[in-house]
Amino acid sequence: MPTPGSAPSCAPAPDGGTRRHALLPDTPYGPLTLVAEGDALVGLYMTDQRHRPPQESFGLPEDITEPPFAAVVQQLRAYFDGTLTDFDLPLAPRGTPFQRRVWDALREIPYGATLSYGQLAERLGKPSAARAVGLANGKNPIGIIIPCHRVIGASGSLTGYGGGLDRKRRLLSFERGGAERGDGVRGQEPLFE
Repeated sequence: MPTPGSAPSCAPAPDGGTRRHALLPDTPYGPLTLVAEGDALVGLYMTDQRHRPPQESFGLPEDITEPPFAAVVQQLRAYFDGTLTDFDLPLAPRGTPFQRRVWDALREIPYGATLSYGQLAERLGKPSAARAVGLANGKNPIGIIIPCHRVIGASGSLTGYGGGLDRKRRLLSFERGGAERGDGVRGQEPLFE
């Protein structure tokens, strides 16, 4: 498994590959739609997710036991069981070069830790780009695996999350190994890593 700082980068999605999708119906965060091109995952969408593309853009339906979905499901189940903290999957989300840089940086935030949008912008060498980082974070097409839920407001408050604030709160609480307390973030140390 990759260690923080060594996660495979978010490569541009392959062109010309047949897009396929599969549904993982039984997760603690509701059904997840997985979208792949070739051997790479290009999307992981929750129900009622903001910026979720139309269903017809997901391509042909595929059995969840077929590659690459089987490996994705295996790692997601291990994550949900609490035995996996770093995903090791071929990812190829579509986005601008800046968005892909943000998504790569998200994968370097350790399991159970959080950063503010400003801190993430500083890590990217663009300290005045917190708003742009937030916009790129919100367009993340591979939720959970590219952990955009680990980015919070500078005050420690939960801010927007494409999957909804309740899911963000639950994901952060789960990763910290504790029961939800308040907004799932306040009062838990260390807040920023």
